[in-house]
Amino acid sequence: MTLDPFKHIDPFGTVAMPLLLYFGTQGAFTFGYAKPVPVDFGALRSPRLHSALVAFAGPAANLVMALGWLILATILLNHSGRGDFLHEVSIAGVKVNLLMFAFNLIPILPLDGGRILNSMLPRQLAYRFSQLERYGFIIVLALVFMRMLDFWIIGLQNIALQVLQVVALPLQLLFR
Repeated sequence: MTLDPFKHIDPFGTVAMPLLLYFGTQGAFTFGYAKPVPVDFGALRSPRLHSALVAFAGPAANLVMALGWLILATILLNHSGRGDFLHEVSIAGVKVNLLMFAFNLIPILPLDGGRILNSMLPRQLAYRFSQLERYGFIIVLALVFMRMLDFWIIGLQNIALQVLQVVALPLQLLFR
């Protein structure tokens, strides 16, 4: 483990894929990733269950960050109003984190959703499913370019936003 950012650069995920997405979507969507954090699955007490929990940690972190941005947006809305720069940044923080939450839960390996699905499948089927991992990002890129993931991503974003709004409701009522 190191804090040196150059050690975490993945030539495809950090350089090529963001450029392909940027130009392929005319700047509407871009996404990249670094080298994955190494996990010793042999050290997990219940490898199948705990690997799903490890995989869900990233999307869960995006959900928590979206909640934090939503709380900040609520506070700012009541103190400075709509259109204020910080309020707009907060709304963007909610949207970006919900997008990352939904995108990472796509059930295709090597995304977190694929890891979660893989841990829930029977062992024989999980093994066969894991063989597709080497083609995973090509599949994801193709689905993004064909706009076949829009329903999944928008649907998950909307569900997550509704859940976060319910969680943040007491704060919103407090500031009204």
